Amino acid sequence: MNTLGYAILGLIHKQKVTGYDLAKIFNDSVADFWNANQSQIYPELKKLVQSELIQYEILVQGEVLEKKLYSITEKGKKALETWITEDEPPLSQSKDIFKLRIYFAEHLNKEQLLEKFKERQLRCKSLLERYKIKISEYQDSEGISPEKLGDFLLLKNAIKQLEAHISWIDDSIAYIQNK
Repeated sequence: MNTLGYAILGLIHKQKVTGYDLAKIFNDSVADFWNANQSQIYPELKKLVQSELIQYEILVQGEVLEKKLYSITEKGKKALETWITEDEPPLSQSKDIFKLRIYFAEHLNKEQLLEKFKERQLRCKSLLERYKIKISEYQDSEGISPEKLGDFLLLKNAIKQLEAHISWIDDSIAYIQNK
């Protein structure tokens, strides 16, 4: 099974969800470190059902609308636990288009290069603000439930990485301006 399948198993293990809910979770909660769109999610759900790792019940809303509400099976829980406890693979290099383009900076003039960095700076600061708002929800609570611990820890990591990235961007802008 591919990593997306395990991600879906883990999300369904947290709560029963529809395919639409899964797409929303991928966009809202785990998008910072894993992404998937509906065209990937629905075929994977079908495979997981065929493998008996998840099951669904049909909910009827109104007179016609039917939704499938997915839940994890015992077999799915065991597969997820096995995958989670496996040794970690070697660290991978991320694919970052921005950094790849900066590598070829000799093809940009000073203004174009500054513009690229300033645009990236704005995006990073906006995302950082979103993360800080999200993490404040945890800090207002009396403790973090086991179900939310992973999200909290990854959010802290994302904030630290963004702060470091913004610092590098600031240094780069200063260097380019003084050159």
